[in-house]
Amino acid sequence: MPMNAAYTHPEPYTSFVAVGDSFTEGMSDGLPDGSYRGWADLLAARLAARTTGFRYANLAVRGKLIAQIADEQAGPAAAMSADLVTLVGGLNDVLRPKCDVDLVCARLAEAADRLAPSCRQLVLMRSPGRRGPVAERFRPRMEHLFGFVDELAGRHGAVVVDLFGADVLGDSRLWAEDRLHLDGEGHRRVAEAVWQALGHPAEFDWRAPLPSAVRPGWAARRTADARFAREHLAPWIGRRLTGRSSGDGRPPKRAELLPYDAPAS
Repeated sequence: MPMNAAYTHPEPYTSFVAVGDSFTEGMSDGLPDGSYRGWADLLAARLAARTTGFRYANLAVRGKLIAQIADEQAGPAAAMSADLVTLVGGLNDVLRPKCDVDLVCARLAEAADRLAPSCRQLVLMRSPGRRGPVAERFRPRMEHLFGFVDELAGRHGAVVVDLFGADVLGDSRLWAEDRLHLDGEGHRRVAEAVWQALGHPAEFDWRAPLPSAVRPGWAARRTADARFAREHLAPWIGRRLTGRSSGDGRPPKRAELLPYDAPAS
């Protein structure tokens, strides 16, 4: 079962390190300058508003598999000895055609084992899943991984934020055109979910369903499907066939644990 911090007045965190892939990097919550914000930046901004000298690092890189997260990010993150660390990974692995989910769980455990002793609070997540045939196809793998997340949290006293179990985060209207990443509103809700899980009072109901909407007509759906296939699916398949990743050669989003000033939205 998901675990939530039970503090009425949680002690302020003075530093935060985020570890993971594109979800934690913030795709596709775009800023005017073309960069991405995302739930981790939004959470950091809230925490910074409570604590003078608050520091934040985000080591996430899009496209990373759990082995890469464990090998490339866990060590540097642990060395920062931040108060708060979030670790989210493994979904890129389980969405691939072939995947050893037990090995994914083992590498996730390696990362958590390294991070937990270095921080005051480790946060794990059951990642959100967009409703549709793709998610249903991989649901058994996802449930296997997320069941292990709960087990792993028990070992380390980690907080688990259950995004997968929130119906609203499966709503396609909270996902970007690539159908792989949450949009700005989706990331805003994730930031609120983590905020509440850390024991802070709710600022809004992040699980509240979206208003009813008229479903687009057949022609509009087919046009959207064609654009998705051309602009997102075909490049993704191309990278898989050539062994490339969208994160190849890309540095961490925010590699150093430094004072944080939230960018203008």
